[in-house]
Amino acid sequence: MDIKAYMETLGQQARQASRALLRADTQVKNRALLAIAEQLDAQRERLKQENAKDLEQGKTNGLDAAMLDRLALSDKVIDGMIEGLRQVASLQDPVGEISEMSYRPSGIQVGKMRVPLGVVGIIYESRPNVTVDAAALCLKSGNAAILRGGSEAAYSNRALASAIQTGLEQAGLPQAAVQVVETTDRAAVGELIAMPAYVDVIIPRGGKGLIERISADARVPVIKHLDGICHVYIDDDADFDKAVKVAFNAKTHRYGVCNAMETLLVAESQAPKVLPKLAGLYVQEGVELRGCEQTRQWIDIKEATEEDWATEYLAPILSIRVVKDVDEAMAHIAQYSSGHTESIISENITTARRFLTEVDSSSVMVNASTRFADGFEYGLGAEIGISTDKFHARGPVGLQGLTSQKYIVLGDGNIRE
Repeated sequence: MDIKAYMETLGQQARQASRALLRADTQVKNRALLAIAEQLDAQRERLKQENAKDLEQGKTNGLDAAMLDRLALSDKVIDGMIEGLRQVASLQDPVGEISEMSYRPSGIQVGKMRVPLGVVGIIYESRPNVTVDAAALCLKSGNAAILRGGSEAAYSNRALASAIQTGLEQAGLPQAAVQVVETTDRAAVGELIAMPAYVDVIIPRGGKGLIERISADARVPVIKHLDGICHVYIDDDADFDKAVKVAFNAKTHRYGVCNAMETLLVAESQAPKVLPKLAGLYVQEGVELRGCEQTRQWIDIKEATEEDWATEYLAPILSIRVVKDVDEAMAHIAQYSSGHTESIISENITTARRFLTEVDSSSVMVNASTRFADGFEYGLGAEIGISTDKFHARGPVGLQGLTSQKYIVLGDGNIRE
């Protein structure tokens, strides 16, 4: 296969489909989403048969149990994809929304209209359900999508693509509105991220290595986050019960996720009381604790290194540091945070407001677990990823994050004098 020619063809088809989507109203897009949901249900057995090929290949290739679990398309997973499509169909359509209209002294009206980005390229690993999630969000936001899943899910993704494209056709939309890259050749990724004539934005979902490669080599804008080094700070004025509950949940609710707490910061006035309590709870859950010198005065744990403060563990490991006050906590966050999510536990409104204002991350919280940094929890219905960039989309990227705004001007024969 000529990879360059193949990818250019996908790009051309996606660009044409994106223009057709501009003409599609909300009713048509919702009809397509519901038709895709029906196709997933109707093709359930075929999806599982194709997925079984991926699972067998994965076992042969030595994938571990966790990876195989992420790869599996069980009835429960398929039901979840169907429900996700229906939820996205029920969300408000941001496309065409007009805001900030105002008259200028010249007599013209100036405002903004929300519009699709155009063609979105999404590169992801392992989970085949991402194929449907990405297709749904791109479709509802009026974007054509080129999806490149991991080679370990090739059979599953092709089967899902067939169901998606049948649903699109039934709704009267071009099948090229959602295209899955069929080759597993890694050169296809290199071509996809270097086609600014056809692709408007790239969204990588996967490990740090993948995202670093995409960010370094792309000639197309990238929406991404590399790490989730998230912090919880227990302030001098924290409520003890809230502090314990939030800090425990932020670490132990799930370990291998980007919004799990990796470093706990504790004001020195709180350390004697809160650290022994939390340490006992963490140890019961099997969490390995690493701490600074002051932390180790209160609990018997391993010494934390400089590397620990800059590490996203994605595992039952937690680094703990005792700090003098909120200023020292914010200084630590400024130095080591990946810009994902930080939370302060405090009953002091002034301190909490300072933290919200001065901490420069995509999500900043007061008295809440970092685990809430998620598109569904934020009321976005779903998310296509989380962005720690500062331009365009920041934080969980839902429908609005897959759109932009353009200026519109209304006149009545007005001319500039």
